[in-house]
This record gives sequence, C-alpha cells and structure tokens, in this order.
Amino acid sequence: MKAGICHRPFRATTVVVGGGHAGLAVSHSLSARGVDHVVLERGEVANAWRRERWDSLRLLTPNWQCRLPGYAYRGRDPDGFMSAAEVARFIGDYARFSAAPVQTHTAVTAVHPMAGGYRVVTSRGEWHCRALVLASGAFNLPAVPALARALPARVASITPHQYRNPAQLAPGGVLVVGASATGLQIADEVRRSGRRVLLAVGEHVRMLRRYRGRDIQFWLHATGLLDEHYQAVDDIQRMRKLPSPQLVGTAQGQTLDLNALSDQGVQLVGRLVGIRDELAQFSGSLGNVVKLADLKLDRLLGTIDDWVAREGWTGAVDGAERPAPTRIDPTPEMVIDLRRRGIDTVIWATGFRPDYSWLKVPVLDRKGWIRHDGGVTAAPGLYVMGLPFMRRRKSSFIWGAADDARDICDHLAARIGGRAGEHRARVA
Repeated sequence: MKAGICHRPFRATTVVVGGGHAGLAVSHSLSARGVDHVVLERGEVANAWRRERWDSLRLLTPNWQCRLPGYAYRGRDPDGFMSAAEVARFIGDYARFSAAPVQTHTAVTAVHPMAGGYRVVTSRGEWHCRALVLASGAFNLPAVPALARALPARVASITPHQYRNPAQLAPGGVLVVGASATGLQIADEVRRSGRRVLLAVGEHVRMLRRYRGRDIQFWLHATGLLDEHYQAVDDIQRMRKLPSPQLVGTAQGQTLDLNALSDQGVQLVGRLVGIRDELAQFSGSLGNVVKLADLKLDRLLGTIDDWVAREGWTGAVDGAERPAPTRIDPTPEMVIDLRRRGIDTVIWATGFRPDYSWLKVPVLDRKGWIRHDGGVTAAPGLYVMGLPFMRRRKSSFIWGAADDARDICDHLAARIGGRAGEHRARVA
C-alpha cells in the first residue's frame, strides 16, 4: 500500500459470509425484502463441495429434496442422489438463477464490532455493515481427538477432508474411528478395496434407507418430524450434537448399517479411548451403544406406523418389517496391537466443527461454537445460518435452508427497519 493513499471501506446494509447453499438462501431472502447486501466467499460458490469431499460421496437426501428459495431440482432422477460435483453444479446454478451478489475468492480474515454494526476485514478490502449473517457452515474443521497425537509415527493419520479414495492409502489395514454416516461410508469403500478394516463404534443414529416402500426421508417429511421446531425440543443442545444418521445415497436404495459392514468382514470394536505405543484401547460399551441405537430406530419406525394408521394413508406401502437387531461379537476386543493386526492407517471420522477463529465478537462458547437462539445471537444484528437443528430438525439439509433463511431475514429486516436500502453495496 502506498503512503498517503486512503482505501475507503466498501459498504452494504448486510454482509453474508459464505457462498454455499445457506448463504445463497439468505441472499435470495434479503433480495426479496429489498435489503442490499453482499455475499463473501473464500473460494468459489459451493467451495466445500468442490474441494473438500471424497470422490464417491453422494448426498444423503434424495434429489427431490434439493430445493432452495424459488428453485428446485430439475433433473430426470428425483429419487436418485447427487454426487458432490452435481451438488456443486446445483448450487452454482442457483447462484446464477438468483443473481446473488457474490464476491468469490474473498476470504474473511476478521470481524470486529463497530458503532452501528460490524467491520469485516477480507483479503480484498474491508466492508462495513449494519447486519452480518455467518453462513460459513458447521463443518469447516475435522474434530480430531487429542489421543490422535499418540499414534505411532509409522501409522498414517487422515481426516475425511483429506480422504479421496482407497488408492491413496497405504496397502495395509485401516482403522476407521467413528460410525456415523461418514465413518460407515468410508469403511464400506475401504473394505471393498480389499483391505482389512476395523470400525470403532461410539454413539450413532441407526437409520434405514427405505421403509414401507418409500425412502426414509419421505416419511420424515410426511410425518412432520423434519419440521420439528427447536423450541419444541427438551434438550436442544444435545440434539444439535447428535451424529449424522447412518445413511448412504445409492441407485439401489440400500441400507448401510453395522450389520451390512459386518457381512462384508468389517470388524466392529467399541469407542477408541486410548493409544499407547502400538496398543489401541477400546471401550467395553459397544453392546449398550448398539442396543440404544436399535431402540431409537424402532421408536422412529413406530412413529411412522402410527402416522400411517392415524392419517389413513392411501398411498401404496409395503409391509412394516423391522430390521434385525445389530449383531456384534458378545466379547468384542478391547485391546488391539495395531502393528500385529497390520493397521497402517487411521481415518478420523469423528465429526467436524466450525472455524470462527476470525470472529472477534463475544458470541462464542468455550469450545468455539456460536451461542445463538435459533440463529439469532446476543450481538445486535449478528446472525448464523446452516447449523445442525438451528431452527428445525431439517436445518442442516439443503432444503431446510429456505425456511430458516426466511425466519432470519424477517428478524433482520425488522431490526433494520425502513432504512434497509440506505447504503447500496459498493463492490470492487
């Protein structure tokens, strides 16, 4: 920067951080209310889907559920499941359809409160705004446990952000830690490549892909479960921390659960609790964990059956067969020598966490998560979007963004009142 030159900040009534589906849904809703704004994206639109997904990943929800405000899936396979590349194209098409004012390759490096709003520092200049919506997502960083540091140096340590396909792995066996959707899908793929796979199983949400002749998402939608409001839940903080359900998107509509993996030869062990030299130690609670997951699934299917009977459902439905209980070894191993078992790689499918290291506003808890009430923070004019069960059970899904964006933008527009358009966004 040359001495004596003053670079004036850009201005907009609202700045939206994140150019994924959640940020674009907010942009559409702000435009509908006449609120001038800009969307700042660190990479390209739908950057995470383009750069941070493994090769074979597909959406867990069917294509007919891929909807955003004013826009819906337009392909020929509504019951199929988009690949990561197809999701990126879908979101990119939506950005063009909605004419969202996106500034790509603009990384936000700091946000500071200022009189009347916020100062947003980016790699391409500074923005001043009255309202700020953080739509950068909850899955920015892998949540790798501290015990990963105790792995022997010879064992490769990989996160789902780094994993692309089995060909990149060492030829030996693999320990996958975590049994939610990510862990199951990676364990399945790695096992099919011919490698020995151990799967460390902690708390998980067992789920069927199809039930009574329909995709499970059809029933969750029809019964109203996906629209359940956060204020109607007894312990919303626990609900927001639940792992993603054990689902996989395939053309065959198959269920991928622990039984399916056992049938392939994947060895199930308990939650990883310690590593000492080459010895990996596992919890003895595997039996209780799988019984609890089976019980919760049985309750969910009972809720669906009750809804079908109560509503007098006239659509074609198959029988209501319940899945077999999860099968485990009655005495699962609790200590395994990684070298002797030939384990050369550990994949940490242990969840993700947001990255708000750049947010200099006192709204974070001690673990770095934003404290919010349905997306509204205690900081005036600061909102968040796209988090699990933010306002509804469906909040983390693409199609859940429309209702959440409407609610957040209603609150935002009411707060800024009739002065929504007092600053026209000045862009570089």
